[in-house]
Amino acid sequence: MYQPKHFVENDHQRLSQLVDRYSFATLISHAGGRCEASHVPVMADFPGRRLLCHLAAENPQVDMLEQDDRALVVFQGPHAYVSPSVYINAGVPTWNYAAVHVYGRVELMRDPADLRWLVDTLASRHEAHRAEPWSPHYAPGMLSRIVGLHIHIDDIQGKFKLSQNRAAEDRLRVIEDLEKAGDENSLEVAKMMREQGGVR
Repeated sequence: MYQPKHFVENDHQRLSQLVDRYSFATLISHAGGRCEASHVPVMADFPGRRLLCHLAAENPQVDMLEQDDRALVVFQGPHAYVSPSVYINAGVPTWNYAAVHVYGRVELMRDPADLRWLVDTLASRHEAHRAEPWSPHYAPGMLSRIVGLHIHIDDIQGKFKLSQNRAAEDRLRVIEDLEKAGDENSLEVAKMMREQGGVR
């Protein structure tokens, strides 16, 4: 990931928060001269240096990962267009956003006990907010239709592009314009910009 120094984010807590909130990620791998991507819910365990997810057993990416076990997982946070019309100083149109890239080595999981733990844990995590959580139950043979992925983390890169390269007055005007836009992404980017600091 291209990371100009203004936008590099290394704070472990901020990276973890983004990954937890935007846990539906893009898994990218490469083999045989071809790239493949799947969109999957991911559980992150940064202290344990691992990510966990699963794919359908028939997904061709499973075969690719058996050929080359390297993978990139992209967590895309909030993002919003920034118009130069809000700047005091000259500028160009741009996009503010936050993203985390995780690079690692994939270990395939096919043991039924491991798969049951994985899907039960994922389901429990996402059912927790419901008044009547669904209790996991799987028909015979259902777990054989998926393959678990245990991704051993080699590197984590965070990029929070939040107008840090602009003057404080310009950053404040961007925040106010995003808050005026009022959509979920714009409001979240504005919130992150206020948390970033450097504005009055």
